[in-house]
Amino acid sequence: MLKPEGLQSCCPEGEIRPEMKANSTEGSYPVEEMDLQRFMHKRPDNFASREFCVAHQNSSHIEHQRMQPEEKSSENNQCRKNFIHRSSVVGHDRIHTSKESYDCKQYGNTFNESSSFAIHQRLHTGEKLYECKQCGKTFNQRSHLAVHQRMHTLEKPYECKQCGKTFKQMSYVAVHQRMHTGEKPYECMECGKTFNTRSHLAVHHRIHTGEKPYECKQCGKKFKVRSHLVQHQRLHTGEKPYECKQCQKTFTSALGLATHLRIHSGEKPFECKQCGRTFTCNSNLSRHQRIHTGEKPYECKHCGKTFTCTTSLIVHQRMHTGEKPYECKQCGKKFTSTSSLTVHQRIHTGEKPYECNQCGKAFTRISSLSLHQRVHTGERPYECNQCGKTFNQMSHLAVHQRLHTGERPYECKECGKTFNQRSHLVIHQRMNSGEKPYECNQCGMTFMCSSSLDVHQRIHTGMKSYECN
Repeated sequence: MLKPEGLQSCCPEGEIRPEMKANSTEGSYPVEEMDLQRFMHKRPDNFASREFCVAHQNSSHIEHQRMQPEEKSSENNQCRKNFIHRSSVVGHDRIHTSKESYDCKQYGNTFNESSSFAIHQRLHTGEKLYECKQCGKTFNQRSHLAVHQRMHTLEKPYECKQCGKTFKQMSYVAVHQRMHTGEKPYECMECGKTFNTRSHLAVHHRIHTGEKPYECKQCGKKFKVRSHLVQHQRLHTGEKPYECKQCQKTFTSALGLATHLRIHSGEKPFECKQCGRTFTCNSNLSRHQRIHTGEKPYECKHCGKTFTCTTSLIVHQRMHTGEKPYECKQCGKKFTSTSSLTVHQRIHTGEKPYECNQCGKAFTRISSLSLHQRVHTGERPYECNQCGKTFNQMSHLAVHQRLHTGERPYECKECGKTFNQRSHLVIHQRMNSGEKPYECNQCGMTFMCSSSLDVHQRIHTGMKSYECN
């Protein structure tokens, strides 16, 4: 989190003395730090000024007790603002009494103290004087170094009294407590949406401005948030630092791992209030709710088709461009999405990680399991608005609706014939090419589609699936 502009470090004894690094070339800052400087700060009294000390163990508990939200020992008489240290009151008083000010020419920020102005200027110069002795990371404020060092010591001295969760910074406790109170004090002036942190508001504001300040140097893709850029860069490096201890699957982000772990635990904490369906992550719930509202906010500029989520639009657009960036290393087959490649690779490994609890049938993808489970429950959640017919898959509803609209979006490039389903086009193309990719293991006979192979295999097994009533 961004520290107040008037932040000072007061550690006369027992102080952790960081190495001074005069010239640092690294110029990366936390997203909140950059956002808040250019987005909201116009005056130094936007935030309460606080001091942070890093002291020896014998005094850290006393210091911690003083920093609890309800205990602030000193008060300013002019604005009734509370502070932990008397020295902080003295520094704050200068806001009311001092006529001298320091102006930032780049952002227009005004500061009452030269020390605050000096710290602010390091954002522009990239200067980071304070270095961590354990990992070499540098910081432009001593207090930021002190907070960082808790990553190495695992110290979390600030505790939420309602749920017992602990934090490295007192400011994190204040933000966390808003989850309990529901407080969202930061409001977007353009759309009225509210947020529990100023940094979230700053990031949200980029939706309106279209600003994407973080650019990937390898492919040029831009992002609104630095963390999204870091995660994206792992696509280029192949780095997946987060590993599931149960199945050893790795992920590019901690959130991806946390969501995956719910597959093992069966936890689905996000529930749709309209139909009661539950989900492992909030984004899946948001996407699902668009089924009820009919909202499809993402539109393809090539054909006008709309989608409920951006990822579906991106994958769809590759149909127009012909791009298939994901290649199977075993057979060379290429795919438009990583998920399609992952599912395909299970053909080679034989892996079927998703098992039905009722009948034991296993599947290569979780969506196939979800669809299968509707056979047991009889659930058909997708209803046609025109005729009332229901379906157990959204894709089946989409195909059905083309009967009403007459839409046939899949066209054969050789003869111009059109189809309302992609699978019908594929089978038609095999009639032209003579391709028969499905082979019977017992007699070697080949077929154009898998359903024809299934019917044929009943000759060998003697299975008769259909009974006269």
